[in-house]
Amino acid sequence: MGKRSQRKGADGERELAAILREYGYIVERGGSMSFGEIPDLVGLPGVHIEVKRCEQVRLSEWMQQAETDSKRFGDGMPVVFHRRSREPWRVTMSLADFMTMYSAKFRNSPRKERVKNGTDVESTEGNNGAIVQPFP
Repeated sequence: MGKRSQRKGADGERELAAILREYGYIVERGGSMSFGEIPDLVGLPGVHIEVKRCEQVRLSEWMQQAETDSKRFGDGMPVVFHRRSREPWRVTMSLADFMTMYSAKFRNSPRKERVKNGTDVESTEGNNGAIVQPFP
């Protein structure tokens, strides 16, 4: 990774941290060029933040990194915050984690599943182990 790419990544971390602070969260950068020794950003409860500020989008690779680091750091569900130049920030996470978080916000609405015969049934699945804090 070249210096220009490292600088762009660090700038992205600073930019995202400032945006999340505007929402009222005390978010700090993990450190300059920590090379995976500490998370990119810390301070969003229940979420492991992986920040990517690049032109080529490689979501599968980035999510794999976020999932691995989330387990290693034990800081919450893996989420990738990413953006390309002149585009808004986007957030990528697994559907299971999104639904866990969304359900927590709306009083743990029951999940329904489609069965082969086409009828809706209540799910008997439990929580997938994600650490979730309700939205403020």
